[in-house]
Amino acid sequence: MQARTAKETFLILLSHVRQATEKGNKIYDELSHVAEDPQIKEALEARAFVSQSVLAKLDQCFKIIGEQPVKLSGRLQEVFLEDFRTEVNEIKSPVAKRLFILAKLVHLTHLRIGEYMALVAAADASGHYGVGVLLESCLADKLAFVERTRRLIREVVEVRVAERRAVEPAA
Repeated sequence: MQARTAKETFLILLSHVRQATEKGNKIYDELSHVAEDPQIKEALEARAFVSQSVLAKLDQCFKIIGEQPVKLSGRLQEVFLEDFRTEVNEIKSPVAKRLFILAKLVHLTHLRIGEYMALVAAADASGHYGVGVLLESCLADKLAFVERTRRLIREVVEVRVAERRAVEPAA
């Protein structure tokens, strides 16, 4: 779909976020199968659950603006998964694998955060304040997930450092 107006651009961006949210569940599911750490699995399952409520909010956005999502060909997530599979299979260290999975989660989530920030601004500019509220609540979910993932990364590193110190001879 060609975008000739700001409204059409908004519709494309909103459709892209909705499509990415649907496909995101597939990514969270695949990452949780690869993750051997129970905490990471649990975080990914929770993310997939939250993602369902995000879909409902996005559907409400379309209802408010009186539009339907447009079909897009976006392959970003497929490429992301292909690269992820290749790279994660090359990592042998369990700690490194955990860190890699968590880093990829943050990477993917930051892409969505940027999209939501632009959509919130576009919704406000177009006078759809209710849509802005819904999108901002989706953004808050993404920001919370990044913060929780950051804490998991810190915990993985702290455990690894503690293990290393326990093995080192006292000086």
